[in-house]
Amino acid sequence: MITSVWIVLIFLAGLTSFLLIRDFRKHKSNLEDNSWFQTGAIGFIGNFFDTLGIGSFAIETAMFKFLKQCEDRLIPGTLNVANAIPTMVQAIIFIQIIEVDPLTLILMIAASGLGALLGADVVAKLSEQKIRFTMGIALFIAAGFMVATKMQWIQGGGEAIGLEGGTLALAVGINFILGALMTAGIGLYAPCMALVFALGMSPAVAFPIMMGSCAFLMPMAAMKFIKAGAYNKRASFIISITGAIAVLIAAFLVKSLPMDALRWVVIVVIIYTATIMLMAAIRTTRQKDARNKVI
Repeated sequence: MITSVWIVLIFLAGLTSFLLIRDFRKHKSNLEDNSWFQTGAIGFIGNFFDTLGIGSFAIETAMFKFLKQCEDRLIPGTLNVANAIPTMVQAIIFIQIIEVDPLTLILMIAASGLGALLGADVVAKLSEQKIRFTMGIALFIAAGFMVATKMQWIQGGGEAIGLEGGTLALAVGINFILGALMTAGIGLYAPCMALVFALGMSPAVAFPIMMGSCAFLMPMAAMKFIKAGAYNKRASFIISITGAIAVLIAAFLVKSLPMDALRWVVIVVIIYTATIMLMAAIRTTRQKDARNKVI
């Protein structure tokens, strides 16, 4: 069963690469003005920490905002398209090196993919204002999960490598929701890791599950965003390359880092980014209301 997962991952990686490269070449003459170095750094840093389980969406969103490398309305699509290939590389590595129950893995992966497939249609059509609200709230939710885990408010964790019965059904249902939220720019890693802990599974099992889930849902979401043109093409092309390189370095060369300090830094980044997103959305709403009153 695990071999079949590998085969599907390789197929999806090839298909996503083909669609991205074709779209990049098709619009190459009038693409967004991105700095190759800055955008490449965003992809490398985000996916380096993503491979360590911290997550890349919040980091990359903050860097996109700070470096002005992507419009707000294109951030959800860009995150999903740009990180699809690096995440598939992660999944291939961690599914191989960490033992996990095949049925649990496959069902949770399938659920997140279906969630993303349904969610991307909705997110791709949202206005910039709605995306800012959605992403701001979503990032606060992610921060909440991370804080709860760090403070041990969410108790769990054990030695199980799989689930069964009602517990498995619950995990599948929640992963479906997390897959849909992924298309709005909320990273799946933090809440999925918290879910695994809460259901009594081994913390190590979170890595193949969350990476496998993202590896399947992101290509599905990416295809939707590519078709709708709701993403930054140049940034996605660059990040796909530098992100994959970062994954390989983080997975095979990095042995230990001060993870506790890094996770708190990421939490601060998430909260900061969520705050400025919501403030921008509120400011836009007030400006619209003021114009309507004048009219």
